[in-house]
Amino acid sequence: MRTFLYTVLLALSFTGVALAAGTQYTMRVDGLACPYCAYGIEKKLKQIDGVRNIDIDLNSGVVQVQTAEDVELSDAQMKKLFNDAGFTFRSMRKAPL
Repeated sequence: MRTFLYTVLLALSFTGVALAAGTQYTMRVDGLACPYCAYGIEKKLKQIDGVRNIDIDLNSGVVQVQTAEDVELSDAQMKKLFNDAGFTFRSMRKAPL
């Protein structure tokens, strides 16, 4: 019985690691000048299902977004989002978490 419990716990721990996987997107954006700008962008990004974490560096114009594994952000989608908010989308890099 004890061996069975250890096996189940081990299997569950691997499942948790797999579920935590996702993607980190790093985007360069022009025009981010103040905390209010960052708040507006954060609000728009949070409307996308599967967005987990958002980090915005106003000084460098870098927006980092972590998403769930099954969420894919496209250049066209981000260009529209940032342009609609009044900013200029420059580029996006994608990396697994």
